[in-house]
Amino acid sequence: MSNTSQQYDEIIRQCLDLFSKKAMDYGTAWRILRTPSLTDQIYIKANRIRSIQEKGEAKIAEGIIPEFIGIVNYSVMALIQLEMGVAENAEQLEMKPETVVELYTKFIKQAKSLMMDKNHDYDEAWRQMRISSLDDIILMKIFRIKSIEDHKGETIVSEGLDANYYDIINYAMFALIRLVLEKEGTGDRG
Repeated sequence: MSNTSQQYDEIIRQCLDLFSKKAMDYGTAWRILRTPSLTDQIYIKANRIRSIQEKGEAKIAEGIIPEFIGIVNYSVMALIQLEMGVAENAEQLEMKPETVVELYTKFIKQAKSLMMDKNHDYDEAWRQMRISSLDDIILMKIFRIKSIEDHKGETIVSEGLDANYYDIINYAMFALIRLVLEKEGTGDRG
């Protein structure tokens, strides 16, 4: 499992690099988004992955790897928003780049810690899963989040919003490890 930890860190470096560069280009304009809007952005990316897998091709040059990276980054944004709340004005909107990176790192460390605990118990079963199944589970988690959001965050026995975002991060990370580092094919349809 030490290999998994190292692989996770390598993919996170790539995700954080893109996140940081976009923060330089756009600032933290995403701070205006409510969590349901971020959930919808994650849905768009996961649905595009499924569409590409089903159709066997993409009309736009970007494949599914950037979409999985987007899923990780939008999920971190959602966790930040859950903690900080939506920016109400221009002063709250912009955050210093180092603050954003600190928050990103904080939530990714929590996601990784959760992954390592679950990975121990499940004995790396994700390595035998199809990329399409990982995406399907992400879509299921998104619909769970939407249901919780529709119930104003209230649950009876289920995990809350944050637990589902952490799971989405980890399933996307598994897909990225397989696609980027292990060069798994993307054409699976099962």
